[in-house]
Amino acid sequence: MVDEKVAYASIAEIGRLYRQGKLSPVELTRFILARIERLNPKLNAYLEISGDMALQQAKFAERVLSSRKKSGRDLAALHGIPISLKDNIYTKGIPTTGGSAILRDFVPTQDAPVVTTLKNAGAVIVGKTNLHEFAYGTTSNNPHYGPVKNPWDLSRIAGGSSGGSAAALAAGLCFGSVGTDTGGSIRIPASLCGVVGLKPGLGRVSTDRVIPLSTTLDVVGPLARSVADAALIFDAILGGTKSISKHRPLRGVGSRKNRKWRLGIPKEFFLDVLDPEVRKAFDQAVQLLKKAGAQIMPVSIPLLAETEDAGNQIAWAEATLYHQDMGWYPQRAGEYGEDVRTRIEMGAKVTAVSYLRALELREKFITAFEQTIESNDLNALVAPTTAIAATRIGEESVSLGGKEYLTRALLLRLNRPANLAGLPAISVPNGRTSGGLPIGLQFIAGATGEAMLLELAAEFERIRPSDNARPTLEEVAG
Repeated sequence: MVDEKVAYASIAEIGRLYRQGKLSPVELTRFILARIERLNPKLNAYLEISGDMALQQAKFAERVLSSRKKSGRDLAALHGIPISLKDNIYTKGIPTTGGSAILRDFVPTQDAPVVTTLKNAGAVIVGKTNLHEFAYGTTSNNPHYGPVKNPWDLSRIAGGSSGGSAAALAAGLCFGSVGTDTGGSIRIPASLCGVVGLKPGLGRVSTDRVIPLSTTLDVVGPLARSVADAALIFDAILGGTKSISKHRPLRGVGSRKNRKWRLGIPKEFFLDVLDPEVRKAFDQAVQLLKKAGAQIMPVSIPLLAETEDAGNQIAWAEATLYHQDMGWYPQRAGEYGEDVRTRIEMGAKVTAVSYLRALELREKFITAFEQTIESNDLNALVAPTTAIAATRIGEESVSLGGKEYLTRALLLRLNRPANLAGLPAISVPNGRTSGGLPIGLQFIAGATGEAMLLELAAEFERIRPSDNARPTLEEVAG
């Protein structure tokens, strides 16, 4: 009988249990599938459970593991590890809805390249996770399939658009997940659910056969419960591209103390609008980093104030073009949820001049952002991941400092700059609010800096006191 603690084991720990003969891929997969069946009705983290296919993959992984013991040949770190996928990533023979009513019956005939690389690494795909419709939102409050619920408080959002992936991880329903990020869609739910989310740099992981939101902003990346696990998943999916640089995440990430870091805190924008508890957690994180020897300095990043509008203009226009090209809009406008349909309508009103000016500003911003990092000899920038913790489901606005802000805008605010600049960024857990809700800390690095970013995040993970808290079975099951 598999112990419940195994649900929260690390990928490396599972691998050791496999190799020691104390656990098998089939045994673990059956355990995770049973756990999903029991807990998912309350969380709504999964849209599709690929039980039969997952067990076939687990049986194959078990046979390979058995032959490996005889030959002495080592296996990939993800071999036999149950992984989930956001449901906008094509999976052969498994429905891929994009969280939409329009694609409710769509079953791809091919896997996305990122899925192929995971399967080649021996990963077991246990299911497809819920998301904001067409990945076009920050709450995962899906009008067609129901909202994803935060395991720390079932009345609150999990964040989006990769909300199902983050919720599944926080509840121990998989050991890693792959999501997408256009304006924060990996980091926002990671922050709100208390897990790790890595947004790679633009073009570092293949986006082929992934339902697009914005073709020039979309990236694919991992979510996991630890930095080391995120590094293992990233290492696997990065291996399927032609853009690999010498910067590769190491399998020993998190196992040693790292260099003396030079980190920048943006003087403008990032700290202007924050919930007091998020600000307190950020200040405490900065003090911890300083105590560990990091050199931290305030820096200015030009054009930050203009990034919100530029990002909107680009995403609106590109999303609408895709939906028009697919013949869904305006022909099937009534099948969209109201919030997504409204944004697609807004995209139809973006002029060519506005779109081109946004692209022009983006190029200037990329140059300014990278120059800030290089001229100050920084390893990375450090900032909160989201300005607020998880809001209640359906809570469309939040009051901060006596002013009302749209929830969506607050969640996007600190994430969009890294997307517009095409730079890698990672969110790591940074404690919880007085009400027990997770808070995230974000590091942003220069181009192709994912390996260094993972080492930095692992160092913060090491120095930050942990209460080892997790949603209990009783809390999740309601």
